[in-house]
Amino acid sequence: MSKIGTVSTHQATLSDDRNLYIIKIGGNVIDNSESLHVFLKDFTALPGLKILVHGGGKAATQLSETLGIEAKLVDGRRITDIETLRVVTMVYGGLINKNIVAQLQRFGTNAIGLTGADGDFIRTKKRPVNAIDYGFVGDIDEKSINPNNISNLMEAGFTPVFCALTHDGEGQLLNTNADTIASALAVALAKLYDTTLIYCFEKKGVLKDINDEDSLIREINPDHYNELKTQQIIHSGMLPKMDNAFNAISCGVKAVIIGHSDDLDKLKHNKPFGTLLSKS
Repeated sequence: MSKIGTVSTHQATLSDDRNLYIIKIGGNVIDNSESLHVFLKDFTALPGLKILVHGGGKAATQLSETLGIEAKLVDGRRITDIETLRVVTMVYGGLINKNIVAQLQRFGTNAIGLTGADGDFIRTKKRPVNAIDYGFVGDIDEKSINPNNISNLMEAGFTPVFCALTHDGEGQLLNTNADTIASALAVALAKLYDTTLIYCFEKKGVLKDINDEDSLIREINPDHYNELKTQQIIHSGMLPKMDNAFNAISCGVKAVIIGHSDDLDKLKHNKPFGTLLSKS
């Protein structure tokens, strides 16, 4: 298997001024103030251009309960009715986004908090009603991302922090999956930069045994991925994330890394980090 992601590769990556990291953090990081603090400090220490993407963690559900709004989920996906949209707008675009931006400013990152509506950066289409009506949920397509506008912002010295909200171009905000936003940003910006997509969550990476943190799989290529699916080592909730990742790679993203948020500093020190997904 290729040694992409070893020390020598990371050294080359970190010295390239056209390098871009797009990093998505999960709810388990957002919900843990200590983990978030460590992550944001390590994020600031990474050289080069960066974009951070985040969802909402438990805060949206907690606020909904406080306001007497029932959180509706189908197969783990949130149904976004108008009341829920108001809640996620307050939580994702307000409370969480601005707290992250404030902490990044503290550490020295000139961050700017954004929804997809800001700068017309991410325009999506409301999900059609089929067997399930997901409400005000936005689906991304190949024309959704405005890479030139985002590039202009970064070249001006700002680090974008995107929450999981987009818009439809007709004045309507839409709740959009943060993993998908991160992947779409990586694909669009890969035309302008050497782009690496990183998913940070609460595990060291892709594990052979979900209960054994020492069973980390260091590298996965498409053939290996198919084997792991056949063996049921990768299944259920990890499948959409992995499918998104390999789709991004096939569309020009240099590599995708899945790893623990606490280990992000290994990138700066040119050490292997998490599970590396690559073409070969």
